[in-house]
Amino acid sequence: MSGTVIVGGGLAAVRVAEQLRRGGHTGPITIVGAETHLPYDRPPLSKELLRGEVENVNLKPIGFYAEQQITLRLGSAARSVDTVGHRVTLTDSTVLGYDQLVIATGLVPNRIPSLGDLAGIHLLRSLDDCVALRRRAVAARRAVVVGAGFIGCEVSASLRGMGVEVVLVEPQATPLASVLGEQIGELLSRLHRIEGVDLRTGVTVAGVGGADRVESVTLSDGSVVEADLVVLGIGSRPACDFLAGSGVAIADGVVCDEAGRTNVPDVWAIGDVASWRDAAGSQVRVEHWSNVAEQARTLVAAMLGLPTPPAGVPYFWSDQYDVKIQCLGRPALADTVHLVEDDGRRFVAYYERDGVLVAVVGAGAPERVRSARGQIAAGASITDVLQPA
Repeated sequence: MSGTVIVGGGLAAVRVAEQLRRGGHTGPITIVGAETHLPYDRPPLSKELLRGEVENVNLKPIGFYAEQQITLRLGSAARSVDTVGHRVTLTDSTVLGYDQLVIATGLVPNRIPSLGDLAGIHLLRSLDDCVALRRRAVAARRAVVVGAGFIGCEVSASLRGMGVEVVLVEPQATPLASVLGEQIGELLSRLHRIEGVDLRTGVTVAGVGGADRVESVTLSDGSVVEADLVVLGIGSRPACDFLAGSGVAIADGVVCDEAGRTNVPDVWAIGDVASWRDAAGSQVRVEHWSNVAEQARTLVAAMLGLPTPPAGVPYFWSDQYDVKIQCLGRPALADTVHLVEDDGRRFVAYYERDGVLVAVVGAGAPERVRSARGQIAAGASITDVLQPA
């Protein structure tokens, strides 16, 4: 039996399966997941689950998959793909035939091989990673978090909430500088310092010390920081090694058109692993939770020959302490940033490009962010936005 095989047991896989059933698809659907857990939500791993505030992060109960006639093959990842024979071979040597293949394998976290494998050094990508980190964090006194991207900032906030001293290390000038720019990054720096985080920017990790477990971290400026816990949040790479030799084009992820089609017939890709062509003709890979739902609707419509749904305004968020940081649109580092509200903790900023409002970023200002959606979609003049009639 063939049908649609979705490789990857996370949000993107579940959303594609859901949309296929909603679109009237009645054929077999199989989700292949490397982990033994039911497909689960990843954002809580750095927040509520890490802090012990929730325990169940499953995207759907087990009964959903039976009701929707979706087969789960968990605990065995894809090892290779034969796109000529329409077959996927799993790590347990199972071979699955497919009519349509959807790649939704997400990301693999980067490591620092030179740090070795001392106890107390953690990555955070999976549910098991989170459980192990939480167990260590409960007894930790001082942590070094390496990387002030979304994961690093959220983990730092969670650890502070658990009473752990935190040193946050970032090679760029500010947290999230490559995403939101240094001006807004400075406001995030302020937030973390207010909360007691020792933020060290412009430095990297040179090494760690300890016998059986980590006891200290040496930074590139020569300073040595005591630590009994190290969390690495230094980015990730697309999980597509299993596609080697398949003929599927790879370039910073699986290369797709504007609907998720790859260069190989009957093979699609979605989510963090996928580089989709945008309206300007550029290949863009987006690593945000909210992007997946829109991609799933678009991909499944193309797969089933249905009308393409209208594109929405891109959106992402990050919860840090009691502040929800939200972004609508696509900010770029070359944009002009207008800080229109700032009370010392919460803020709102507009991003201007060629005289047009292209994005808004807010911290603790959900209404202000939401109200800008229509203006961004309409390409409103920044003058009209800043000086409304």
